[in-house]
Order: sequence, then structure tokens, then C-alpha cells
Amino acid sequence: MDRKFMKRVWFGAAAVAALSLSALGAQAHAPHACIDDACKVQALFDSIDTPTAGGAAVSLDSPKYGTWGFDLSGMDRAVKPGDDFYKWANGTWDANTVIPSDRTRYGNFDKLSELSEARTRAIIEDAAAGKPATPEAVKIGAAYNAFMNEALAEKLDSKPIQPELDGIRKIKTKDELTALMGKANTTGYSSILGLYISTDAKSPQRYAVYASTGGLSLPDRDYYLDPKFADKKAKYLAYVEQMLTMAGWDKPAENAKAILAFETQLAEASWTRVERRDRDKTYNPATLAELQALTPGFDWNRYLVGTELPKIDRVVVTTNTAFPKFAKIYADTPLETLQAWEAFKVVDGAAPLLSKRFVDAGFEFRNKTLSGQPEQRPRWKRGVASVNGALGEAVGQVYVARYFPPESKAKMVALVGNIRDVLKVRLENLEWMGPDTKAQALDKLAKFTVKIGYPDKWRDYSKLTIKADDSYGNVMRAAAFEWRYDVERLNGPVDKSEWGMTPQTVNAYYNSVNNEIVFPAAILQAPFFHPDADPAVNYGGIGGVIGHEISHGFDDQGRKSDGDGVLREWWTAADAAKFKTQSDKLGTQYSAFEPLPGAKVNGQLTMGENIGDMGGLAFALDAYHASLHGKPAPVIDGFTGDQRVYMGWAQVWRQKTRDDALRQQVVTDPHSPAYFRVNGTIRNQEGWYKAFDVKPGDKLYVAPEDRVRIW
Repeated sequence: MDRKFMKRVWFGAAAVAALSLSALGAQAHAPHACIDDACKVQALFDSIDTPTAGGAAVSLDSPKYGTWGFDLSGMDRAVKPGDDFYKWANGTWDANTVIPSDRTRYGNFDKLSELSEARTRAIIEDAAAGKPATPEAVKIGAAYNAFMNEALAEKLDSKPIQPELDGIRKIKTKDELTALMGKANTTGYSSILGLYISTDAKSPQRYAVYASTGGLSLPDRDYYLDPKFADKKAKYLAYVEQMLTMAGWDKPAENAKAILAFETQLAEASWTRVERRDRDKTYNPATLAELQALTPGFDWNRYLVGTELPKIDRVVVTTNTAFPKFAKIYADTPLETLQAWEAFKVVDGAAPLLSKRFVDAGFEFRNKTLSGQPEQRPRWKRGVASVNGALGEAVGQVYVARYFPPESKAKMVALVGNIRDVLKVRLENLEWMGPDTKAQALDKLAKFTVKIGYPDKWRDYSKLTIKADDSYGNVMRAAAFEWRYDVERLNGPVDKSEWGMTPQTVNAYYNSVNNEIVFPAAILQAPFFHPDADPAVNYGGIGGVIGHEISHGFDDQGRKSDGDGVLREWWTAADAAKFKTQSDKLGTQYSAFEPLPGAKVNGQLTMGENIGDMGGLAFALDAYHASLHGKPAPVIDGFTGDQRVYMGWAQVWRQKTRDDALRQQVVTDPHSPAYFRVNGTIRNQEGWYKAFDVKPGDKLYVAPEDRVRIW
């Protein structure tokens, strides 16, 4: 799923969060697969920052861990490494860490996100103060000042969304409503069937228009259908009524019940997240006539008028078998209910940008009820996230100039080369893979593109209008700007230089259609990487991340694209079957993990990320060995080199998460919880058993014949 379409999908849930997606990338079932679950929109909305005592300034300096890159004080040495490696490496930190009250989780990714936020705040507030007076800085400052003008927001109250609500009230027929839904990419309106533009997975030198189902306002279909979430569903009903009441919509209680019934039907017809991960099943090209035949009663010709698209004759349908079901639900639902639903989506999406009563209502349900976040973030933090979303690369250009030294990029280039060399050797010596598949796998590896730090070409925001007294309008115009940017280049060549994350993002990703791995500047700091740290810790940190992203090119979905990014079958049937045997075994292992009672990890949903972790850590250890050039690794504070590689990996994944957020994660997120990204990964690594002398009887011990071996 393309990052710009994701903005529109999530806009109905939280406008500020959605707009912040340009700093993130897309989820793992899409062309982008990233290292941390903060690439999910809601994770950013809840977790990009941490409070500071008394409003004190956060240091803008890069962090350091211990004397050689690892925080020994965070360990719990009373725990055996073979019983619980995560707690052995991080137990004291875990016991002493309290999740800040305006967050749903806290860990090392979040600690760096806090640093990035503090740095971008300085950049944004400089711009808001008129320095420098460049066109980009003027827009940055205006966007921030507009968001921060709480007095104006109180004065306007719901006025910013009244034109859209009036537009819904004027609707007389379903065909008119279909036409209104066509404006979903440029307004606050929503659609149950949406279009987005992304690189064509089977012809990655061009763009394609994709069609997908949507319409749900809760985090996942399970929230409507699984009894475990009955309490959340009941509170959602009350929230819908509250929002309709605040918007002045007729019969709020009656309409809220009808909306919930409507969305529950959509949930029943929606594909599961596991199904939506399958890149073969979600690529279904169709003519407009075929698309129309798939959805009788939903007039695509009327819909397309509002999209501003040029004439198109081809659409790639993703969740194709759900389309007829959605069309029937649409046809059977009273127009009054659909109008009320559309009105709710407008006010729900706009809530973070309106007066305090809307902001508080949205927070109480979306952040507190759904994710367990006790307190709202300060307004300035929400403002920074909003500006980063609307003008991310304009902010990022300044961020790079201030905080990303050229030598960091050079060192990363060398590290990536080392990890890639390791995988090449592994592929060449892989016993289970036949020569035909192996030759193409090596070709794919050789064709990997690597992007480090920041884009070579920055985004041009000259066509984006930002006003210092129109926060809601700024968000709308920024979303429309992104959509029109894609529309304008629809029939042109794919821009391979484009980035899916801004430099100030603490994350990394693999993009299958470009066959590229991307590492923004902000992640290239401790605990992932520090120039003065022990190389073993750096290999366990950033080396594991590099290996993780390279592994995505060969995970259960990434492996389906060849070296040129083309979605096609390039594996022999025998090799594909061998791969599936091992990946299914890995899925079974992870599905047994239960972070909370009744909340189990979905091994099929998290498959790609788990394979990425498995490969990434194994490659990192090999690369560290290669870096020694035959010399013995030093022993530091009693720890061998191999031990320090694994300790570096464990340190990266220090993280605590609130229960509601964790329950949401295991249902919606393709990443396993951090605890299992340590313990679930190392128990399949031969090197870990040797490094820590793990024996039968240790709680994490897995018999050799049951360990998963892929790469």
C-alpha cells in the first residue's frame, strides 16, 4: 500500500496522525516493509515523543550507552541468558522504566524519536520565528503557528468542517453520495472503496491506479467481530453518538447504532490482515468495465469525476472478492445512514484540529480507550508531528544540514557492503536451494539499491498553500497536494529517487518494487550505531537492522519480486516448497507466543518481519566475524565478541507497551512485540547457543531439529 493512500485511509481516524505518515512509510503487506512498528500511523500518533520534566528542554546531542556502546546497568544478571535473554540483557531497565503518561509505549526507538522531535521542534520554531525567511521556512512556520493558535481553534469551533457537513446534507441520492466519495483524496470525505496511486508491482517502471476496500473506523475488523473487543465496540458506539451530537447531526443515537451496524457488515466482508499481506492475491488488474461489473450499484464513472484523475482504462484491484460484498452492503444501506456515516468520518478525522471539546473527545476514545494512553500530548508536540507530516522533507533538509555528518553516511555504506557480502556467501553455499533459483537470488542481491541518510532530490512544496490562520485547511491542502502530486505523474516514469520516509524518521525500510533498502539519518545513532562504540555492538544494532531490511527482499512476500522489482514467480516449485516448510515452522513458533492472556502473536501476520529479524541477526554476526579479518575478537568486561553482538540486538529492542496498545498491536501490526523480537529470534540462531552455552533444560532452548533455518 502506498504511503499517500495510507494518509487518506487513516485520515478518518486521526487527521494529525495521518498527515504524519509522510515521515513513516507503509506497512509490511505493501511494497514498503520497515524495521519498527512505529511505521504504523497510530504508533507515531501515540509514541513519537516523550515528556520532559517541567517542560525542560531535551538535549539535542546524540545519546551514548555505557563506555563501549552497551548499557550494563540495564541488565538483570540474576536471569540466565538461556532462560530469558531479553530480561538478562534488559531486565533492570525494564523494571525501572515507567512509560510516560502521554505515550502508549517507551523504548529505544522512542528515545531516539524524542531526540528527533526535539531537533525538529528547534527547526520548526526557528521557522515560526521567521528565521530563515526562505519560502519553505515560511510555510513551516505558518503551518506550526496555525496549529498552535488554540484561541483561534476555540473561536472557530466546528466552523472549519461545516462546508463539508453541508455538502453531505445536500445529498439526495446514492449516486450523488458516490460522487462525493470520489473526493476522498482531496477533502475530509471518506469512501468505502478507495483509489490510490503506486508503482505497478508487475511493471515497476510505471505507476498504476489501485483500488481497495476501506470504511472501517476501528483499528481492525476484529474489533467489530471478536468478543474480546466487545467493550471497545460498545465505547465506540458511544463515541460515534458523541461526535454526531457535537457536529449537530440529526438523531445522533439512532444514527450511531446504524453506523455501527453498517461498519460491522463491512468488517465481515473485509479481508483479514493476513490475506491482505499476500502480494499475489492482491494484484488483480481490471478494466473499468470489469471493475464496474464487480460492484453493481456503485457507479465508478460518477466516483471518478471527483478524483481529478485523467482518463484511465486500468485499475489494479486488491481485495477483489470483497468488492461485490461492499457494493451490496452499500446498496442495501439507507441513504440516511450513509450520510450520517460520512458526517461522522468528517468530524472524527478533523477532531485533533478543532476546538478543545473535539480534541478531548477524540483523545479519550482513540488514544485513551483504544490504546491506554493516560494523558494527551502537549499541543506543541502534536504541532511538530503535524508539520513533519505536511512538510516533512522541507524540515528534513534542515535536519540533515544540522545533525547528519557526512562521515556517518560513509560508514553506513561500508556496513551495508559488509552485510551484503555475507548474504552473497550464504546464498552461494545454501544447500537447500537449487542452482536456478540461486542464480536469480544472487542477481537480485547484486541489484539492491541502497539509500542512506537523505534523498538526493528534495520535494518541491511550491504548489502547497499553507496559511497561518487555517490549521484544518492546511491539513486538507497538504493531503490534496500529495494526491495531485501522484496524479500529475501517473503516466510518467517512476521516480526511483523518491523516499518513503523523511530523514528525521527513526526507522528503515525495504521497498520491493524498487528493490531498495533505505536508512534515514535519524536512526544512524546509538544504540543502533555510534562511531565510538564497540564494533560488535554496532553490528548487533545497525548491522541487524541492515540485515533485516536486506532479508525483506527474501522474506515470504519480498521474495516474490525479482531483482528488477517485478512481481513474478522466479523460484522453482521445489525451492518454494522448501522455503514454505521453514517459514511455516517459524509461523508456528511465533503463534505460540502470548504477550497477554488471550492475546497471541499472529505468526502469519508477522511472518515477513520475523524472517527479517532472523536473517538480519544472522548476517550481522557473520559480518562482524568478517570484520575481524582472522584476528580474535577482544573480550570486554568479560563478554566475548559474539556475546556483544547479541547484546547489541537485545538492547535495540528495549521496549515497554501498555496493555491496550499491545492487544491492538498483536491484531493489527505485522511486527511482533519487542520482547519476542529478541527471544523469538535468538532461539533459532546457532551462534547464540554457542555464545552463551545454552543447553537442554534452559527455557529458551529449541532442539536442533526444530530450529528454523532459512538463510
